[in-house]
Amino acid sequence: MTSIRKLAANDYDQWHVLWRGYNHFYRADVPDDVARNSFGRMVAERDGMMGLVAVDDSGQLVGIAHIIHHPSTWTDGVYCYLEDLYVSPAARGTGAARALIEAIYDHADRRGDVARVYWTTQEFNAPARSLYDQVAKRTSFIRYQRA
Repeated sequence: MTSIRKLAANDYDQWHVLWRGYNHFYRADVPDDVARNSFGRMVAERDGMMGLVAVDDSGQLVGIAHIIHHPSTWTDGVYCYLEDLYVSPAARGTGAARALIEAIYDHADRRGDVARVYWTTQEFNAPARSLYDQVAKRTSFIRYQRA
């Protein structure tokens, strides 16, 4: 059974393995100093950032989720952006990703001021999109970013 909890300072080594796997999947190369800084901000819940981890029965981290709370011009509350979600290949299909998303929803509900939980994914990520179609609604927005 997978359990979900907040990211803790002593999770760094296991978290970093998952973080690198996530970066490899998306063909990204986030420098280690940036990763370490982001990890610290999530553990401290600074700058609106927070991390959650999925833990298997043996105590090993098998998934990570990183969220950022931010204000919006559309509500007096805040939005919760799920920036990163990754489950190790060995733990896929176990419900870990769904459990992480549900934990984020629970967190947003308990917090009380979260008007929206949202995220993006790559078009090619069919397995993730299959799950997302079950737990959220797809919007018609298209994302742009500076070239």
